[in-house]
Amino acid sequence: MRIGLTGGIGSGKSTVSGFLREAGASIVDTDAISRALTLPGGAAMPAIAAQFGPGYVTADGALDRDRMRALAFSDAAAKRRLEAILHPLITAEALSQADAARSALVVFDVPLLVESGRWRPRVSRILVVDCAIETQTRRVLQRPGWTQERVAGAIAAQATREARRAAADAVLVNDGISLAALRNQVMSLATRWGCETITAP
Repeated sequence: MRIGLTGGIGSGKSTVSGFLREAGASIVDTDAISRALTLPGGAAMPAIAAQFGPGYVTADGALDRDRMRALAFSDAAAKRRLEAILHPLITAEALSQADAARSALVVFDVPLLVESGRWRPRVSRILVVDCAIETQTRRVLQRPGWTQERVAGAIAAQATREARRAAADAVLVNDGISLAALRNQVMSLATRWGCETITAP
């Protein structure tokens, strides 16, 4: 079974992904794929340099993430141009990794799964990790370099909680519960969805 995992920034999606890996699922991390594509020599870099110019490429040939992030947040057209380069490459590599996986459960960890509109036909279920915006904000502000304004911009750039929940086959509410309780919920879902190598709580 192929599962699409998503959630807003600070929702705890990465924690849930880790629990699913512990349960025996194969994780296809689209953020990790995106980073690899934009490292020096990455497959996306020639097209990014041609589209945006050398000012968005670091001296060693990687994507200047801070500058590109600022552009994408302020210019919707530039964001779409970047996505037009990255998304097909990310999808192709993600599907390749899934085809090579040997687990009964394959999880596509996709932060912008709902926003992209391309993943529903590729997965059997969509799992959303959800929490209040106030909780998201509090968690992300604990990360180095994040300000209230930057967090608000990141949340505004993502799908709403309502849109994610509407797309979900299952929702994990990661708000006001312990890590142990969250883990138990993840393990229960993994069992239900056919993951046979569950680690006992």
